[in-house]
Amino acid sequence: MKKLINVPENVVDEMIDGFLKAHSSLVKGLEANSRSIIRADTDKKEKVSVIIGGGSGHEPAFMGYVGTGMADGAAVGNIFASPPPDPVLEAVKAVDTRKESLLVYGNYQGDLLNFGMAADLAEMESDIQVKQVIVKDDVASAPKEESDKRRGIAGEFFVTKVAGAAAETGYSLEQVYELTEKANQNVRSMGVGLTPCSLPQTGKPSFELMEDEIEIGLGHHGEPGVEKEKLLSSNEVTDRLMNDILEDMPLNKGEEVSVLVNGLGSTTRMELYIMYKRVEEILSENEIHIYKSYVGNYSTSLEMGGCSITLLKMEEDLKPFIDAQVHCPMFEQN
Repeated sequence: MKKLINVPENVVDEMIDGFLKAHSSLVKGLEANSRSIIRADTDKKEKVSVIIGGGSGHEPAFMGYVGTGMADGAAVGNIFASPPPDPVLEAVKAVDTRKESLLVYGNYQGDLLNFGMAADLAEMESDIQVKQVIVKDDVASAPKEESDKRRGIAGEFFVTKVAGAAAETGYSLEQVYELTEKANQNVRSMGVGLTPCSLPQTGKPSFELMEDEIEIGLGHHGEPGVEKEKLLSSNEVTDRLMNDILEDMPLNKGEEVSVLVNGLGSTTRMELYIMYKRVEEILSENEIHIYKSYVGNYSTSLEMGGCSITLLKMEEDLKPFIDAQVHCPMFEQN
């Protein structure tokens, strides 16, 4: 599987270097840790800081969402691997203006350990009060009664957006945390895998599917889904994903959702918009209104084929933060 890289072991550091050079007006790196990326204007406003992060290979997540209206800093791990505590801690300290920080990250063992350790160190070493929101939106990864075991996937986009916008208003840490956790509780996602990606170090497929197979509920790192199926039409796949999401998060007639149809890397916008068409039809048939829509690559898995659908149940107090302007290297909203 072909990739435009140099030395496989250097891909993450070279990516970060190129990213910082391309977007120097918006972001900067830290001398204290090359895997820490923060806003270029981080010293201009006293506010709760929002730190995100995770493994590389999911771009534009996570570093692409550092900027006004989203995160103040991001810690970058190796491909599909959690960043260690150090870059998280250095990012927290570098953007601290009010001794209050919120960490937002996905529910993976490495992230739980490393972000949790960084939070403890920030409180002990720098007296920074830290709260954590752990995103668990993937309905395929555990049953509803075991939702604490669910993975965080593309729903992190909505949760981060609420966190960043709430922090930008000057709200207290407790207020930012409560709004962010409400978004976390209101978000559900489910994906489908069509083709694998390959890690630069191996050049080999990350998992195997027959030419005529797809995997329902596949994770963003290639974790097993709920079942393999023969290739289905776009509408049939969308129906299956939406059915599982709506069963898990019942919505009443007249309620509103924001929708994200997210590509995993190699799925075309043509395919994503065909899926969005069916999502809109299903919601309309159920008299559920769409508040805001996003279609494209928001949380990828290198060049994996496939996509995910995310619904965020809207409540009035979340709307201003979904509507808020964003100015990041890889995401703009006016």
